[in-house]
Formats: sequence, structure tokens, C-alpha cells
Amino acid sequence: MEKQELLTKVKEVVARVLKMDPEEIADDANFVFDLGADSMQSIQLVAAFEEEFGITMDQDKALSVQTVNAAADFIEAYLKK
Repeated sequence: MEKQELLTKVKEVVARVLKMDPEEIADDANFVFDLGADSMQSIQLVAAFEEEFGITMDQDKALSVQTVNAAADFIEAYLKK
């Protein structure tokens, strides 16, 4: 999967979980500070990414990811396994 396509899918998942428009989500947006995700929503994001991409992530490491770009990179590493 191309990086831009992956980034677009990540934004779509984030938008669905956080109930916002994917167009409003910047590549470098911080989940907590820019997008307002709380701890419960962060857990929902991890679950949604796992479902969307058919992967199982290390939850502690996944929850330490702070930005949309970093999430795309993190997911990309799992997709290459």
C-alpha cells in the first residue's frame, strides 16, 4: 500500500472514531492536543486500526503513538510483517 493511501485510510478511521471530517485532519495532527482524543477514544482508535488493516498491534506501543503520520508509519511496519 502506498504511503499516501495508508495516510488517507488512517485519517478516515480517525475521523470515524472521533466523529469529525477527514478533511480537517492534518498529517501531523496530534491525537490528544489537536484532535481532542481522550484515553477511551485512543483505545478505540487502536481497535479501529486493527480492524481496518487486519493487524494485531502491541497496545502499549500503539497507545504511545502521538500523531497521524506516526500512526501511519506504525501501521505500515505491521503491514510489512
